[in-house]
Amino acid sequence: MSERIYEEAWEYTMKVLHDLYKSQNNEDMFKLWFNMNYVEDTIDTITVSVASNFLKQSMQKRGNFDIVLKKLKEITGQDDIKLNIIVKEDVAEKTEKSEPVVSKNEASEKTNSDEKASKKSSSSESAEAKKSNFKKHPLLQEEYTFDTFIPGDNSNFAYNASIAVAKKPGKQYNPILLYGGSGLGKTHLMQAIGNYIYNNGGEKLKICYVSAESFTNEFTISIKEGKTNSFKNKYRNLDVLLLDDIHFLQGKESTQEELFYTFNALHEKKAQMVFTCDRPIKEIKNMATRLVSRLSNGLCIDLQPPSYETRVAILQKKIDLMDKNLSQDIVEYIAKNIETNVRDLEAALNKVFGYADLVGKSPDLEITKHLLKDVMDSGSLESVSIDVIQKVIADNYQISVADLKSKKRDKKYVVPRQIAIYIAREITEMAYTDIGNEFGGKDHSTIMSAYNKIAEQIKIDSTLESKIQLYIREIKEYKKV
Repeated sequence: MSERIYEEAWEYTMKVLHDLYKSQNNEDMFKLWFNMNYVEDTIDTITVSVASNFLKQSMQKRGNFDIVLKKLKEITGQDDIKLNIIVKEDVAEKTEKSEPVVSKNEASEKTNSDEKASKKSSSSESAEAKKSNFKKHPLLQEEYTFDTFIPGDNSNFAYNASIAVAKKPGKQYNPILLYGGSGLGKTHLMQAIGNYIYNNGGEKLKICYVSAESFTNEFTISIKEGKTNSFKNKYRNLDVLLLDDIHFLQGKESTQEELFYTFNALHEKKAQMVFTCDRPIKEIKNMATRLVSRLSNGLCIDLQPPSYETRVAILQKKIDLMDKNLSQDIVEYIAKNIETNVRDLEAALNKVFGYADLVGKSPDLEITKHLLKDVMDSGSLESVSIDVIQKVIADNYQISVADLKSKKRDKKYVVPRQIAIYIAREITEMAYTDIGNEFGGKDHSTIMSAYNKIAEQIKIDSTLESKIQLYIREIKEYKKV
């Protein structure tokens, strides 16, 4: 029976440690490696939970439990107090499979084979139970759920808003538009919304997930075959519309018009609508103004590339879901060197585990570096030329490269010029003077001033940072073509 006599002491201990790490500019590290939640306590044991088996092992290896335990003893004055660490998914079961953690030395003296087998069995049983209760929607991928999404500073807003939408479809945040680069989790969150609704009383609801390309092709075929009424009846009578990659509709006037009327019909009946896009909707060229207005009237949320701490957490979650093991130094190496998106992180893991399956053993760090050399090299932007940067920025702002290099002072030229200079400085090895030579022979101080101006604006304007990250992704893709 839980006495809850140490709950306040636990909360105070975590606050003291949080403040300490924050004062050392290590708050993100605290959030990741001290991510524990109080569950219950007895006269001499406090039970807390962590998110996964892998995270538990990593935190134990780092000695984080010992740090908390030491601080707890200082605050409570109880030298015989212990910590009992259990995995979050097993909290309800309160099994005896997770033994008390007293100290790193004591833990190292124990035999781990039985513990690992017990953990694996418990985790597998829990996963199987969840899977058996999950109802598969024919248009959605069952792995795209909120449970398998790892939110971070880059995606917390999108994650929480998506959950709110899923819990009250059509009543809160309608429509919702998630935008950002490839592989950042837009489709995952979109389908997680659909899966949640379907699995929580929505089996009789008409839920449709469709890409903008498929929507366009289906509409085109309906026109050719004289079945536009069937098309309209299908989409205008939905309860939930999940439309992916709407940037594909750029320049497709007839499809945009049909979507506009579909939007109005669904909005009138309070059907939930969720859209994704690779950029802010207002930046899509050749998109009907009235459709842009409709889509902008809802909640528009930007997803950024994940931070280092979030990338580590994502890798840990993926490893757990794959029921694999990987040393912490390899996890940290991948997280440190792949900064782009979740898809690239998954690709790196698959390559490492593919090697392990082929040779029958897990790779060490040196082998991992060799295996991922091509992945790391392909992600590098250091060799991007100024010409490519200038071309991409000029195209986005519908001006010429000559305008970027000119001395024209109109805002329509100054802003893109400053952005191009900022990006050039950020992703190349070129000095200010060399960049100046590439921009019409401008001097060192002019280039530095342009760079600093954008750097300062980014601090107060998150949308500008989003734009620049989008441009950098375009530059990277342009380089590959």
